[in-house]
Amino acid sequence: MRGVAALAAGALFGLGLVLSGMTDTTKVQGWLDLFGAWDPTLAFVLGGAILPMAVAWRVAARRRMAVLGGALPARAEAEITPRLAIGSGLFGIGWGLSGLCPGPAMASLGFGGWQGLVFFVAMCAAMIAQPRVTAAFMQAK
Repeated sequence: MRGVAALAAGALFGLGLVLSGMTDTTKVQGWLDLFGAWDPTLAFVLGGAILPMAVAWRVAARRRMAVLGGALPARAEAEITPRLAIGSGLFGIGWGLSGLCPGPAMASLGFGGWQGLVFFVAMCAAMIAQPRVTAAFMQAK
């Protein structure tokens, strides 16, 4: 049952990314271009994500177990660390340059052409390399 729920949630998420325009790199770059040809329409996508999640977090805070019976994960700490700030900055730079982040990159594999595939492979390689790069950086300190 968990697999079916995960598949349904992933399909719904992917459909939402396509319908909202989050897989359209020019639309995303227009959203990020605050001082140029700014396209504010993705603000509705952002609001459409934040509002339901705010409700879901309140409901989840009162529950002892997940809807499908598993344990709820522990609440993440809200501390902003240098690692978080650097990672967020790198994510934003990559998002701004390419117009894609992990979810839309996966959703656009079927229609993104060879450029989308190259981006996806590079993104996966970076995700695999990240723990080693971080460990090497932390040892160098």
